[in-house]
Amino acid sequence: MSYVLDETIIDLKGVFKAFPTPGGQPRTVLDDVDLTLKSREIVGLLGRSGSGKSTLLRIIAGLGEATSGDVLYRGEPVDGPADGIAMVFQSFALFPWLTVLQNVELGLEAQGVAPRERRERALKAIDLIGLDGFESAYPKELSGGMRQRIGFARALVTRPNLLLLDEPFSALDVLTAETLRTDFLDLWCEGRMPIKAVLIVTHNIEEAVLMCDRILVFSSNPGRVVAEVRVDLPYPRNRQDPAFRTLVDTIYARMTTSSSEPRKDSPGLFPGTGIGMVLPAISTNLLSGLIEAIAAPPFKGKADLPDVARSLQLDNILPIAETLQLLRLADLAEGDIRLTPAGQRFADAELEHRKEIFRQHLLAYVPLAAHIRRVLDDRPGHRAPTTRFQEELEDYMGEDDAKQTLRAIVSWGRYAEAFANDQEAGTFSLEDPR
Repeated sequence: MSYVLDETIIDLKGVFKAFPTPGGQPRTVLDDVDLTLKSREIVGLLGRSGSGKSTLLRIIAGLGEATSGDVLYRGEPVDGPADGIAMVFQSFALFPWLTVLQNVELGLEAQGVAPRERRERALKAIDLIGLDGFESAYPKELSGGMRQRIGFARALVTRPNLLLLDEPFSALDVLTAETLRTDFLDLWCEGRMPIKAVLIVTHNIEEAVLMCDRILVFSSNPGRVVAEVRVDLPYPRNRQDPAFRTLVDTIYARMTTSSSEPRKDSPGLFPGTGIGMVLPAISTNLLSGLIEAIAAPPFKGKADLPDVARSLQLDNILPIAETLQLLRLADLAEGDIRLTPAGQRFADAELEHRKEIFRQHLLAYVPLAAHIRRVLDDRPGHRAPTTRFQEELEDYMGEDDAKQTLRAIVSWGRYAEAFANDQEAGTFSLEDPR
């Protein structure tokens, strides 16, 4: 593929996005975001949950609109889904009743491409992404890594100029993610993919340094670009390279500076929290495991985040650490994580005492959990429909974020025995109302 030197693929100026809330005051998600993406660039959007990265990606894709500001694709305003922009999502989003070939052909069929050309292009994309021989297989027959390869093939078959990646490796295990990431970078460096530029959303700092030419660091609530980091390292990049490690450590420190001190006007809450805070779907096993690892030698209660991430092979450690910070079981500062006294008590406790500590902190510091518990306590039957809370969350966030936030709160509430959730009945309840 030929490239126009320094062609501007995406140009954003002063992008602002706000959602209405039941109280009438709009909730600002993105504030004054500027972004320019040139040809032959991979740019990463790196930030905490709730920083609006995925919202920005959807605006660029034409799947959502900015409240104000300019969104230009190759010099033209984005008004709905644009030809030449393709997106790969975190979830595989495949049709289970279609074969690999049929799933990949789907976008071309929607574009009205003739059957013969459609098949030829789909077969080439399948071969390019490493799924040759699986054309007639169904998604249920394939591993997670293979299913995500279908997602890449489905995006590439449309021959996009811009590829948008929304945490495409985060649902995969560490080894599968590393293989797929490496294969993608090999194809990119060899110029074998029909794309001019890539914009990737990630929570994973090492992934951003491995893949990107530039990294834009976002603040949260609302999302703003607070730093730009250039990665002037040749491909393929080596995680053990001192320059690589220095850059990773620098970004960890930048990401964990104390921008989340309690607000004076809302004691005990981090900025932007409330029942409308997007929660990461982090399991209590991961939360407990990280606490145990930090409490044990060699860390003994305090650890350098990059060091503990390497020790535990947790590429995506930041959302886990941030959740412990939200629960006041750990503090984050300058790239370090330190257990709070409550976090240390949790590490030393037996299971039932751990659940009690977790329950106290969940209800004290996670407003949605406290809200659900209050509703259940106040109702005579101590039950409430799940849809009630789903609809409340959708007043503050998109449907996907609302579902993720509910999954998180259900998991944490069950572990803490703060409330129960019956998925089949679609209800929250108190198992032992007293």
